[in-house]
Amino acid sequence: MSKEIRVWDPLIRIFHWSLVLAFSIGYLSGDEESNLHIYSGYAVLGLITFRVLWGVVGTRYARFSNFVHAPNIVIQHLKALFKKEQKHYVGHNPAGGWMVVAMLITLFVVTISGLKLYAIEEGLGPLAGNSQVPLIMSSAYADDDKHDKNENGKDEGAEEFWEEIHEVSSDFMVLLILLHITGVIVSGRLQNEHLIKAMFTGKKIR
Repeated sequence: MSKEIRVWDPLIRIFHWSLVLAFSIGYLSGDEESNLHIYSGYAVLGLITFRVLWGVVGTRYARFSNFVHAPNIVIQHLKALFKKEQKHYVGHNPAGGWMVVAMLITLFVVTISGLKLYAIEEGLGPLAGNSQVPLIMSSAYADDDKHDKNENGKDEGAEEFWEEIHEVSSDFMVLLILLHITGVIVSGRLQNEHLIKAMFTGKKIR
């Protein structure tokens, strides 16, 4: 006999789909250097800040303590992935939990590097005036004279550094998203759960 379980609270669901929208807009508008790209970046930063806070004080299944497990438990979960005796988790499973953490960290790198670029290129944003390349990394990205400001007042070495970080982390985030979607589909089928539907309704039926 199946039963309905309330799992995802309204704030988590709003966060999830808002983040999907904001990152999609930001990624697709990345080559335009438009206000749309900048505002979507601010939205992503605000959303992940909320998620970190909600992961500490939020509802039961939203808390990190509920789904961030030790590495050995994650390994055991992956090994048992295709076994019928696999343990069932109401919220995120161990692999999914660490995927959440990885995506939040990656999004933080994406947004901070974007703010650094905004500060260098436009002299605007909360990081304006603090956009230099970390000293330990500078030699890898520029010659000694490359950090001299050009005629527009931009630090070319810093701009190159943060642009590369921004692009690499953005592309890595897309890879994580594809892995996340694959994991949701595979896990849902193996455990007979409608995980995508649950993120709309907040409920799982088992």
